[in-house]
Amino acid sequence: MLGVKKEDLPAVWADLNAAGMVSGAAYGKALRTVKTCVGTDWCRFGTQDSTGLGIRIERFMWGSWTPAKVKMAVSGCPRNCAEATCKDVGVICTDAGYEIHFAGAAGLDIKPTEVLTHVKTEEEALETIVALTQLYREQGHYLERMYKWLKRVGMESIRAAIVDDPGKRRHYFDRFVFSQQFSQRDPWADRASGGVARHEFEPMAAIGFQQAAE
Repeated sequence: MLGVKKEDLPAVWADLNAAGMVSGAAYGKALRTVKTCVGTDWCRFGTQDSTGLGIRIERFMWGSWTPAKVKMAVSGCPRNCAEATCKDVGVICTDAGYEIHFAGAAGLDIKPTEVLTHVKTEEEALETIVALTQLYREQGHYLERMYKWLKRVGMESIRAAIVDDPGKRRHYFDRFVFSQQFSQRDPWADRASGGVARHEFEPMAAIGFQQAAE
């Protein structure tokens, strides 16, 4: 939205939020908007409902803070129109199910994703993606993108926790779900409604001084 003045942004975000378009995650070390293609509803090549899965992932996971930004995409077939193979987490839909990719990059570093696993159902795809993200949240260093985390810890350890052991996968999934009780708040909505008394990015020294004074 080019040309919007800074002083008008709180009102713009308030209008977007009122329409159901949460915008607070667009700037942080967090899940970004999940990119999808049009999937089976609008494309003759689509094998699964990629749009529906992307929406489901985004609604389930938005607001989750991560070591660095996390970009995801869901492509409805191997033609990969959503560019899922250069994202932190990507899904390639097939006739047989869902191929889960991760650890791609398309910025300063260019790196294709690695295939983590293939699952048959949307439920399995969501659980796998959520558990993988939670494992990354717990092991990743600050500002360490997912592909750098993979390089540091190794594929074997990630597959052991997410693919080979259903119990461990469910463990990480449940930990993510628990954390979302405290995460799904839009900072722009809080600020526009007057729920935030001070600026989100007030220096730590100033916050510490104020708390000490109180």
